[in-house]
Amino acid sequence: MTHADAPSPELSTSLEQGGPPSPPRATLVITAHAGDFVWRAGGAIALAASRGEKVTIACLTFGERGESAKAWREGKKLEEIKAIRRDEAERAAATLGAEVRFFDAGDYPLVATAELTDQLVAVYRETQPDVVLTHPTEDPYNGDHPAANRMALEARVLAQAIGYPGDGAIIGAPPVFYFEPHQPEMSGFKPEVLLDITEVWETKRGAMECLGAQQHLWDYYTDLAVRRGVQLKRNAGPNLGLAHKTMAEAYMRPYPQIAKELA
Repeated sequence: MTHADAPSPELSTSLEQGGPPSPPRATLVITAHAGDFVWRAGGAIALAASRGEKVTIACLTFGERGESAKAWREGKKLEEIKAIRRDEAERAAATLGAEVRFFDAGDYPLVATAELTDQLVAVYRETQPDVVLTHPTEDPYNGDHPAANRMALEARVLAQAIGYPGDGAIIGAPPVFYFEPHQPEMSGFKPEVLLDITEVWETKRGAMECLGAQQHLWDYYTDLAVRRGVQLKRNAGPNLGLAHKTMAEAYMRPYPQIAKELA
């Protein structure tokens, strides 16, 4: 067997122990609108996919009313706009290496409901995520984002409850990361985790360019990645071999980090 054909360390361990291969790690991304996962977490998604992890995006709405101004100004109708945004999101997800599922729950407003939360419970139990990415709890400019957050967190808790009805095995307690909102200063967001996405930046940029309905955001989120990259280098210290132009994304953690040592 050549080096290129060698199994991963995780697979090798399973084979040595005589058991079946371990399933790949899984990431679940829960977003309010079709473009949110690209701008805010495209780098994390692309990194996970590049490691062979399974990434599932639960897209609650197409962003057809509040985040498709260009299409409305062009005179397009609601169903046509939904189709445009669906196509854009599907192409962006494919570029990043992820699967996207649409719930068509309607935006502006996105209303948190028991039925929609129950659908997310089913997704949790099906995908068994090791990591969850979603919106932070605050956004004074867009109530759809906190609504998505509430359902994402509630569904995570319910999916852990053995007595909660539904198919699939209960989940553990996957860590949750809040991705950065459009105006972090106004949303109580602190960049507690800075993720180096330099190696997949061109992939993220390619996914961003799938979103023609929001072309005005391409440069904004490119500039943001540059700024977060500068902060990453500043906090990482010298001599770590970081790229001259490091690109990064910022995240918050609502739950404690579990560790056996401080590092």
